[in-house]
Amino acid sequence: MTIYRTMLFAPANDLRKVGKALMLNADGTVLDLEDAVALSEKINARNALNEALSLPRKGDVFIRVNSVQTEFILSDLLAAVTEGVRGLVVAKSESAEEIRQVDWLIGKIEKERGLTEGYMEIIPFIESANAIVNAFSIASSSPRVSRMFFGGVDYVLDIGTTFSKGGTEIFYARSQLVVASRAACIEPPIDTVYPDFKDIEGLVADAKAVRQMGFQGKLAIHPGQIEPLNEVFTPTPEEISWAQKIVAVFDEEEAKGQAVFQVDGKMIEYPIANRARRIIDLAEQIAKKSV
Repeated sequence: MTIYRTMLFAPANDLRKVGKALMLNADGTVLDLEDAVALSEKINARNALNEALSLPRKGDVFIRVNSVQTEFILSDLLAAVTEGVRGLVVAKSESAEEIRQVDWLIGKIEKERGLTEGYMEIIPFIESANAIVNAFSIASSSPRVSRMFFGGVDYVLDIGTTFSKGGTEIFYARSQLVVASRAACIEPPIDTVYPDFKDIEGLVADAKAVRQMGFQGKLAIHPGQIEPLNEVFTPTPEEISWAQKIVAVFDEEEAKGQAVFQVDGKMIEYPIANRARRIIDLAEQIAKKSV
């Protein structure tokens, strides 16, 4: 598992913003060819990718391509499937068949250009009621699908409502994505942007809620959101200490033939021990990112 606590978007045709975004502490940067780029700028955005990908960076780089249902998809793929790109975010993914089409095209381009076949990931962007219904089939449509993004802005528009602080209108969709991801054996999903980028308190509360639901991180639209999100999705020292204690005691008891026992008045068994191991693994991955 590769953890992405934060994914920051930057329009591919604005090299100043791209250069800044790539050097921030987001785990991943998404160069956008879709909604952040005006229709009149689509060609310029694709042409700017080569220069953008040559800029210094800290984290992994992904490219968001336009929907498979648009006229832009083939040109986007031809521009985006290249060295230095970790994966493609497919905007407004609606079905497994769309993802399989993208997979097939990526494979052809990789082979023609001598790229490592199968290296490039696909991240479906789930942004509609139809996509939520199809979430499991989308998640399991291709070996390239590593995780899914939730596009809450488009989703609430599609179902005819608006964002609320409590998030009741997107609770079902979020739950569906977590369950579908687990059932398809892919990584946990990454949650939607928090539109009010000046409301850091609200951002943190929202991030804590989705972390509890099972999301691995959130999308970001402003540099000021990165550090608060990184902090929320990083295990605390107390969580790490607890996990290390549980694993140490469990391994000792298991060696004696015990799989259920008490630690500090709480029952510990395999699911709890496995959760503790995931916390330790996550902390180790994040520590490596800081080196």
